[in-house]
Amino acid sequence: MRDHLPSRRIIAVLAAALLATGTAACGNSDTGDGGGKDDGKITLGFSQVGAESGWRTANTTSIKESAAAAGVDLKFDDAQQKQENQIKAIRNFIQQKVDVIAFSPVVESGWDTVLKEAKDAKIPVILTDRSVDSADKSLYKTFLGSDFVKEGRLAGEWLVEQKKGATGPVNIVELQGTTGSAPANDRKKGFAEAIAANPNLKIIASQSGDFTRAGGKQVMEQFLKANPKIDVLFAHNDDMGLGALEAITAAGKVPGKDITIITVDAVKDGMQALADGRFNFIAECSPLLGPQLMDLAKKVHNGEEVPARIETQETTFTQEQAKAALPERKY
Repeated sequence: MRDHLPSRRIIAVLAAALLATGTAACGNSDTGDGGGKDDGKITLGFSQVGAESGWRTANTTSIKESAAAAGVDLKFDDAQQKQENQIKAIRNFIQQKVDVIAFSPVVESGWDTVLKEAKDAKIPVILTDRSVDSADKSLYKTFLGSDFVKEGRLAGEWLVEQKKGATGPVNIVELQGTTGSAPANDRKKGFAEAIAANPNLKIIASQSGDFTRAGGKQVMEQFLKANPKIDVLFAHNDDMGLGALEAITAAGKVPGKDITIITVDAVKDGMQALADGRFNFIAECSPLLGPQLMDLAKKVHNGEEVPARIETQETTFTQEQAKAALPERKY
């Protein structure tokens, strides 16, 4: 009998190993294979631009909280404002065989190759907040986000109305967002188109502050040194405008009075600056896209048809409107 014991032990060990292997293959959600279909969950791979602003932080919070509430297994990646990081993250999501990929593109161009890889892997892609300039619209299912051209146009139209009686030149400086990004390109375009209605309105300097407070402060300091007479600042987001406030104050000028300040976003800090009279007008860009994104992720995973473009509902704020809205502001 002793001669048979080793073979019995070997069989038992092999059986246990096979059982363990089978269990690991079925239960390892890190692979993203099927997104954990056994429990009905879908896996969403999401690549975020970064954390460059209060808007972006609120956007990230909305996505994470909404995923948890919707029962979506979220694999989240922070690209730190670098396109190469986002491309790497998307490729990782493809390898993990997630059910759906969503991302907010750092810039508009250069996505066709990786999006084709996702399409070949039969993983649907959703663009959020920012678009891409790909000619092949089949590479993604839908774009959920704001109309950035409209935001720039609303900012410009308000300024045209405010300055319609001006007889002399009105000197405008512009703090652009990240170079090559959809919101920077589109807000610049919309604003320029709107102010063309008043030939007295002139953009005398325009430069990227990369959507950050530090960038806004630094570029505004340069603007003030190079241009002794600045009447208006148009900042592509609140954070750059808030950074510019520091530079304007340090230069001995009164923000909101000596220099009219127009921004985009309407995050809480920006709204407070508007309520306090340091900003003059804000065109809203809502970051709370999480609930809509989770709904879309489930629909495209199920093969349902969705609109190619889904626009978020937004408004604008004057000083009095900001005061009224602030107590209930969620971001």
